[in-house]
Amino acid sequence: MEAKFWLDESIFEISEAYSHNMDSKDKKDVRKIIFEHFEYIIDQWKQFENRKQ
Repeated sequence: MEAKFWLDESIFEISEAYSHNMDSKDKKDVRKIIFEHFEYIIDQWKQFENRKQ
């Protein structure tokens, strides 16, 4: 299974870029996990981006 999701912090939204070998239940479960940890994921991404500068 593989998937890529884009997070839009400004509107608190997730969009699926693609998925491979995932049924709708799997994608729903992943989206739920992302939403539950949305702020943490955004914060970690910002920290990662700041280290690159």
